[in-house]
This record gives sequence, C-alpha cells and structure tokens, in this order.
Amino acid sequence: MTSEKIETKTTENISQNESPSLFWEMFKFAVLALIIVVPIRIFVAQPFIVNGSSMIPTFESGHYLIVDQLSYRFNDPQRGDVVIFKYPKDPSKFFIKRIIGLPGETLNLDAGQVTIINKNNPEGIKLDEPYIQFQRTLNSTIDLSDTEYFVMGDNRKASSDSRVWGPLPEEFMVGKALVRLFPFTKIDFIPGNYKYTKEEWLEEELKAQNIIN
Repeated sequence: MTSEKIETKTTENISQNESPSLFWEMFKFAVLALIIVVPIRIFVAQPFIVNGSSMIPTFESGHYLIVDQLSYRFNDPQRGDVVIFKYPKDPSKFFIKRIIGLPGETLNLDAGQVTIINKNNPEGIKLDEPYIQFQRTLNSTIDLSDTEYFVMGDNRKASSDSRVWGPLPEEFMVGKALVRLFPFTKIDFIPGNYKYTKEEWLEEELKAQNIIN
C-alpha cells in the first residue's frame, strides 16, 4: 500500500512539473512563428486572389498568386511585368495589371496600338502585345513623370486602368506576380511576364524609322 501511494504522488508531481514546461514551449514556438511569418507577409511575399476579368486570358477570377514584394526594393519595375498595386483612388483595394509605360515616357494610343516614345526612341516604337485577346479602340496621348507608370489589363475591353484613372504613382506599387499556385493545371513561375529582347526592340526601332519593312 505504501509503495502504491508513493508512485501516485510521484506521477502527480511529474505531471504538474511538465505542464508549465509544455505551455512555455508552445508559447516560444508561437512567438518564433510570428517572428518569421509576419515579416515575410509584410516585406517579402503575400497571397493574392484574382477577382475579375480585366486580365483575361492571362489570369482569370480565382487564380491564386504569390506576390513578390521584395524585388522592387532593389530593381525598378520593367515593361511587361504583371504587377499588383493599391488602387490610387481607393488604397484599400488591390488591382492586378501589366506595366506598359515607364517613368519619363510618352505613350500614344491609336486604335488600340500603343506607341512608346522615350529618349532612346524619339520617333517612337510600336509595342507588340501578343498577350491581348480582347482589344478596345481608344485614342489618347499620355506623358509620364519620373515617378509614374502606365498600366493596363490584358483584356482591354473590360479593364479599369491607367486609360481611365490615370498613371500609377510608384508609391502604390506592391509587387509583381511571382508564382501562380492555382489552378493546379496552370502552376507557373513569374506568370504572365513578358519581356522584349534587345533584338526585338532594335527591329521595332528600325521599323519605326522606315529603315526596314
């Protein structure tokens, strides 16, 4: 009987000693997780779900993306990048569009054709945009300041973009599309990104100057 009482008391003592230790370990794990996860969400990457048809056919509603918030801290956004930004008229809303015009450039929109005028191409370069499926005729000329970008949706018929509410100030830029995780059949790294090669830019420049056909 004496032995049984001693064993019972010993088990109770062990259980009481382990409870605070277990709680403390769980608390440390939670704090560590916050220290790691929160800065990543704020400064490095965050999820984004596409809502709307403005980027069809490149992106559709329900597509799940991871947004790279770090790259633009070290490198400037480039023409063709698919970017997520805060809507200048209401920063509580987030938009996804494609960068068409860069700071300091002039854009001429004529019947859906975009012509870029900048220091390297004062005569202008007609922009080739193979990602467009639904075009919209609109004529206008836009001058960008040194801190403004011109963005448009790939679905030109159904996109509220810089043609409607003006250039995008760089301060509203959040980041670029890094990974598409859903749907699983369209998993992609840097989805929708489009870059001109130097050769393509040279060919377009020569065409603009009527040197080649």
